[in-house]
Amino acid sequence: MSRGKLLVYLVRRDLRIADNPILHHLATTDHGFSHFLPIFVLPPHQIEVSGFLAEDEESPYPPALSKVGKFWRCGPNRAKFLAQSIWDMKHSLETLESGLAIRVGRYEDVVSSIIESLEDSHHSMGAVWMTEEKSFEEEEDQKAVSNLCNLNRIDFKLWEDEKYFIDDRDTGLKDPQDLPDIFTTYRKTQEPLLHRPRPSLPCPVVSTLPPFPPATWAPPQKMPFVEPNTYEDFEDRLLGPVQNMLAKPPVYPHDARSAHPFLGGESQGWDRLFYLCRTGGMVHYKETRNGLVGTDYSTKLAGYLALGCLTARQVHGELLKLENGLEPAYALAQGFGKGECEGTKAVRFELLWRDYMRLCTMKFGYRLFRLSGFKGEQLGSDTSEPKYEKVWKSPDEEVAAEGQDPPPEQIKTILDRFLEGNTGMGLIDAAQRELYHTGYTSNRARQNVASFFSKHLGIDWRYGAEWYEAMLVDYDVSSNWANWQYVAGVGNDPRGDARIFNPVKQAFDYDNNGQFVRTWVPEVKHLVKLENVFQVWTSNEEDLEKFGLTDDVMVTDPIHKIEFMIDRKPRPPRRHNRWKRGSGRSGGTRRFGSAQTENDVSAGAQRNVSTSPDGDGQYYGGDMMYVPVSGSPTLRGNWNPRGRGGGSWRSNAPPGLVPGGTGAAWPFSHPPYIPPPRQFIHPHPQIDSRPHPDVQLHPPFMQSVYSTGSYPQPSFLTPSFSPPSYPHHLAHLRPPV
Repeated sequence: MSRGKLLVYLVRRDLRIADNPILHHLATTDHGFSHFLPIFVLPPHQIEVSGFLAEDEESPYPPALSKVGKFWRCGPNRAKFLAQSIWDMKHSLETLESGLAIRVGRYEDVVSSIIESLEDSHHSMGAVWMTEEKSFEEEEDQKAVSNLCNLNRIDFKLWEDEKYFIDDRDTGLKDPQDLPDIFTTYRKTQEPLLHRPRPSLPCPVVSTLPPFPPATWAPPQKMPFVEPNTYEDFEDRLLGPVQNMLAKPPVYPHDARSAHPFLGGESQGWDRLFYLCRTGGMVHYKETRNGLVGTDYSTKLAGYLALGCLTARQVHGELLKLENGLEPAYALAQGFGKGECEGTKAVRFELLWRDYMRLCTMKFGYRLFRLSGFKGEQLGSDTSEPKYEKVWKSPDEEVAAEGQDPPPEQIKTILDRFLEGNTGMGLIDAAQRELYHTGYTSNRARQNVASFFSKHLGIDWRYGAEWYEAMLVDYDVSSNWANWQYVAGVGNDPRGDARIFNPVKQAFDYDNNGQFVRTWVPEVKHLVKLENVFQVWTSNEEDLEKFGLTDDVMVTDPIHKIEFMIDRKPRPPRRHNRWKRGSGRSGGTRRFGSAQTENDVSAGAQRNVSTSPDGDGQYYGGDMMYVPVSGSPTLRGNWNPRGRGGGSWRSNAPPGLVPGGTGAAWPFSHPPYIPPPRQFIHPHPQIDSRPHPDVQLHPPFMQSVYSTGSYPQPSFLTPSFSPPSYPHHLAHLRPPV
C-alpha cells in the first residue's frame, strides 16, 4: 500500500471557493498531494465554544470574553452569520467532491491530532497551508502552527491574503512603516483606482481538487467537544452560550425591519452583489450611503468581505462589467455602459479605505488595541510634541483615575444604559437597539455612536469597540478598531479631538422625518416634534403624560443633553427642572451647539430628501423607476410619500412612449422578510390595469409581478436567474437554513 501525502488547509477568513488562490493552485498545478483536507477551526480565544461540549463535560478553555468590557467576543448575530458562511463553503466544497471539516480547539492542537492520526495509519502530512492575516491574534496563531510544523519537519506555507482591493505587492510600499499616517496622502499615491486591482481567479471545477481524505486519516473531534453533523446542530451549539448579552435587553419593535436581513456565505454574497449591480444600487451609492433605514441605502457587502466570502476585486470586477456594458444581466441598470460614475467611484473609495485600515494594523500592530491608540505612541517621540496625557473615564475602579467624576459606579450605570439604547439621545438609542437586535447599524449611525461615547461622554473608547466586535455581523478587526480610534481622536484622524459629531444635528440632517428613531425607539413614535423625538426630555408636560413618558429614565435622567440651535434660534426651549440642573448621571453640563458652531464631520453636506415610506434608501427628488413586465422601455416617475403606510406614484414618461398614469404603492424592503405589498395600479398599453394583490415594488426600480400568467416576469427579475458571470458552482446553491 502506497503512503498517502495529505495537504491540510486551515480556513479562516477566506470562506469562498471562487477567487481563492489556494484552491486555484491545487486545481491548476501538479502539486504532488494525494489528499486534501480543508478545516475550519473555531478558536476558543475568539469564539465561545462551550456549546460544543459533550454532556457533563467541562471546557479546558476560559470563556471567550473581551479584555476590557468582558463581553462575549462573538455575539449571537455575528455567530449566526459566521455559521451560515462556514456551512455555505462546506456545501460548495462538497459539490466539488471535496469537503470541509469543522473542529474546536487551538489551531496547533488540531493540527497535532491530525499528525498523530496519520502516523498511526502510516501516511504522512505533506504540508499545512494558511492564508496570512496581519492582526495580532491571527499572527500568534500562525506562529504556533509554524513552530509545530517545524518541530515535526512538515512544510508550512502562508499564502498572500488576496481578498483586498489593491494587492499588497502592488501598493508601492516597501515596508508597512512607509504607510502615510493620513489616508488622503495614501489615496493619492494609489489613484486612479480604476485599473489597480488584479483580476480575480476562477473557481475550481468538479474533480480538479485532490480527494477528501478517508475518515481513518483525520481523527474525529477530540473530547470534551463533539462535532456537529447538521447545520441546525451547528448553529444551536454556536449561539447557545452567547444569547444573553444584556441584563435588560431592549424589546424588538413589532414594526421594525432589519436593514441587514441577509444570510452569510459566498452564495448569498454573490446574490447581493449581483442585485446591487442590476438594480442601480452601485450607481446611486454616493447619494444613498448616508441613509439609516432599509436594505438598499448601502451595499451591505462588508460582512461578506470581512469573512472572505467575497473579495474586493470581485466587487471591482462586477463594477467594470456594469460600467463597460459587458454584462447583459445589468442592461436595465442606470449607468450601464457609461463608464465610472460618482456612485461606483465611491464604492471603490470605500474599498480602498478598508485596505488602508488593514495597512494601519500592519504598521501599528498591537497599538490597535491600546487606549492611547496610534496617536499616543507618536506623541512624545519628538521633543517638540507633548506626551499623550488624555484621561478616560472608566467603570473599573482599579483603572479609573483618582477622583474620577462621575465615579466608576456611575460610569458603569451609564455604560449599561448606553449598551441598552436608553440614554435619552434618540439617534444613539435607535442605533444601539438596531445593533443589538439585528447585528447591524449604518455607517452614519456608527460614527455618531462612537463620537457620543468617546467625546461627549469621555468613556474609554475600547468598551465601545469591544461591544461592536461582539455585535456586528460585518465585524472586521482592522476596520472596527481603527475606525473607533479615528473617531475617538487617538487614531490617524488629522483633526483628532477637534472632530465632534452633534447627534441632534446629525439626526435632523439624516433622519429628517424621524423614521429611524421612531422605528427603533417606539416610546417616542407618537411625539410630533422632531426635537422631542431626538431628545425626549425636551417634550412638554402634556405630551409626556399623554404618552406615558413622565417617569421614563430618558426624561428624568438623560445621560447627556444638547441644546441644539437652528438659525440661531434655540431648539428646544428649556424645560422645567425635573433633574439636577445641567447634569444627568454623566455629571456633565449641557452642550450648546448649532449648525454654525458645533464641530461636525458633515458640515455643509446636502440634506437627504424624499425618503420612501419604508426608508429603503434616500432618493434626491424622489426619482423612481418602473420596470414593465413586458420588458418594454421603462417609465420614470415621482414617489410622493403618504406617511408610514404608502405613497403615490405619477408617471412622467415622455409623450408617445407609454400612457401616463397614477397609482398607489406600498414598497417592500427585501422579500421574504416582511409581508408582501398590497397592490399597484398602472395603465399599460399591454397590461390590464386592474389591481393585482401580489404586486411587488422596490425603489429605485419598481418591479411588477402579475399573477395572471399572461405577462411573465422579465428573466433578470426572476430569483432563479443567474448571470453568465455568476460563479458556476453557486447557480444552484442556497444555504441549508
